Amino acid sequence: MNEQTKNKKVFVAISGGVDSSVALLLLKNQGYDVTGVFMKNWADPAWPCPWAEDRADALRVCVKLGIPFETFDFTKEYKATVVDYMIREYTSGRTPNPDVMCNKEIKFGLFFDRAMQMGADYIATGHYVRLATSDKGQGTSKNQNMSLLRARDLNKDQSYFLWTLTQARLRQCLFPIGEIESKTEVRRLAAEYNLPVADKKDSQGICFMGPVDVAEFIKPYVKTAIGDIVTTSGQKIGTHAGLDFFTIGQRKGIGIGGTGPYYVTQKNYETNTLVVAPAADQTSLESSSLIASDISFVNDLTSMRSHAREIGEESIKIQASIRYRQEPVPATLSKVGDDKWRVDFETPVRAITPGQSVVFYQSEEMLGGGVIDIV
Repeated sequence: MNEQTKNKKVFVAISGGVDSSVALLLLKNQGYDVTGVFMKNWADPAWPCPWAEDRADALRVCVKLGIPFETFDFTKEYKATVVDYMIREYTSGRTPNPDVMCNKEIKFGLFFDRAMQMGADYIATGHYVRLATSDKGQGTSKNQNMSLLRARDLNKDQSYFLWTLTQARLRQCLFPIGEIESKTEVRRLAAEYNLPVADKKDSQGICFMGPVDVAEFIKPYVKTAIGDIVTTSGQKIGTHAGLDFFTIGQRKGIGIGGTGPYYVTQKNYETNTLVVAPAADQTSLESSSLIASDISFVNDLTSMRSHAREIGEESIKIQASIRYRQEPVPATLSKVGDDKWRVDFETPVRAITPGQSVVFYQSEEMLGGGVIDIV
């Protein structure tokens, strides 16, 4: 048994999927005292979620590995902090990012706090992301500076969703599968140890709610006001039932037949007009800058500057990503207010969407991020 892990208690968030199950397996094999925890976050009969089946799979994995199993019920908190947030954003004309909020408020909020109250030294998840410390080779401690790095498997990297994490939390987090080279290897490990979820398909949909039709879900909460759909040249080509049902860059589900495809480029609430552009007119979707708020840095700003190239008193050369799985692109980050930062891209980027996250990188390190306000 590794002396660094001996008697270290880890609560592992296990969803019933293969990633978190392998995370559990790896930590057990490393000698940690592990407990699997399933979080029940959604139980609205109007919108069925396979949480019972997922919980059963998570329990089967824990039984297979001979480790304790717990269930934390966060349904009320999830509704208040994730679902209500999502509805507020849509009804204000923005496009929310519920996965970011779920990580902030549930996994690394409520779950983290309860695990620590129950005596855990660490929590762990099945996120594809890596941690590094400033003092290499000495393990994590309460005094070390933590860096959050992109996963070895860049196709699965989930650092985009974790920009709200802080040093205090990261020092007590573990991400064991972030070092694995591919999802194929994750599944191979699950099969090698005969885990019952080795062939289970990856979950799809909104965080823990599963495959939900977002337009149908928000329909009772948003205004349905019929308006025109027009092209960037002003030609009317259809009608819509309400601007809140659409997001910038959307292609499917606009409700335009004929030549297509068209992409949503603007939602004009003053005229209740949805502006779309044909695929040939990509410049209508491109922007060179944005303003973001609710900024959070993984390290403090002084530490962050040592990783990024400073070009002025309040300007830093970084890379930035405006959506999940978008490769970060060169940009300049500049402070323009108490909690406002401007991101200027070296080349225009496509479909910047208010309400979504912009995440900052320097090479493989994720520096932090914020919520897109203005394009």
